[in-house]
Amino acid sequence: MDKSQYKIEKRAARHKRIRARVIGTAERPRLAIFRSNRYIYAQLIDDTAHKTIGAVDSRAVTGATPLERAGAVGAEVAKKAKALGVTAVVFDRGGFRYQGNVAAVADAARAGGLQF
Repeated sequence: MDKSQYKIEKRAARHKRIRARVIGTAERPRLAIFRSNRYIYAQLIDDTAHKTIGAVDSRAVTGATPLERAGAVGAEVAKKAKALGVTAVVFDRGGFRYQGNVAAVADAARAGGLQF
């Protein structure tokens, strides 16, 4: 197994461990983050109804650096959640480290009024 496949499998195992504990409801949906090499995605998910309530990605926002675009994604997802009447979410980092772009999304969402 090459190094890239190993990293993908390790992240999937971490994500599976996190998902065993983190469950989103209609009142408190799950804020799921996915980070690719190029973009960052955020979804509000109601796991009881198996529905995505809202989604934002860095392809639709502006920013000079990836960190600025991640912050814009967090602010936009907070704005979308407020419009849907959601004030509190459960954060799902998706098996990624809580640093860099993932932390920037979370910090901007908190600054936008979401409670974790």
